[in-house]
Amino acid sequence: MKLDLIAFGAHPDDTELGCSGTLASLAQAGKKIGVIDLTRGEMGSRGTMEKREQEAAKSSALIGLKVRKNLGLPDTEIQNHRAFQIPIIREIRRYRPRIVILPPFEDRHPDHGMAARLVSDAVFYSGLLKIQTQSEDGMDQQPYRPLHVLTYMLDTPFEPDIVFDISDTMEVKKQAVRAFDSQFDVADPGDEPVTYISDPAFFETLIARARRYGYRCGFEFGEPFRYSGRPIPVQSFDLLADS
Repeated sequence: MKLDLIAFGAHPDDTELGCSGTLASLAQAGKKIGVIDLTRGEMGSRGTMEKREQEAAKSSALIGLKVRKNLGLPDTEIQNHRAFQIPIIREIRRYRPRIVILPPFEDRHPDHGMAARLVSDAVFYSGLLKIQTQSEDGMDQQPYRPLHVLTYMLDTPFEPDIVFDISDTMEVKKQAVRAFDSQFDVADPGDEPVTYISDPAFFETLIARARRYGYRCGFEFGEPFRYSGRPIPVQSFDLLADS
């Protein structure tokens, strides 16, 4: 199956925080959307790998994903080298998306920046003929490089190039994030520690940020992105929205 877009996250729940409103909107429009998580988040202070796998499945259904995979790379040990690039290249060549969305290159959690550099390089190398990969059934894969590469925002703000209107899918985003109930908006932490992201105030800042970027563009809610792909060819400026 060919996908229109793949969003990558260092951990399960990263794409929910950064771009789930956009993914849900595109899925509702009939686009085929996938998410690939690099690690299982096994080093997180709260929850377990098994719990986060269940949470990811629930969130995926809410967003309307066609594909969700976890590559099982070691949490907190993501490195940008060929052994970690190859499984990403394999998935890009398998699904051949037009658009890839990455984590931010600079962020509070070191894994996010490392994941961005890893996936960004894998996107480039996926287009090289002499880097050879095989599909799950042992067939040689053909080179392929996505046309457009974007990065979503997590903790560290940046000045975006694109703000996607998620006014109609903000409730889906809230539900998708809350599906990770071991991680976010935790009213009763139980025996596990209260963390930076489990505090309900963090969830409120997520909503406030979407409102802020939406307001800047004339939307109720928006998700900010940086664009780092090749120049976008246009033949008319009619595509520029009034705002």
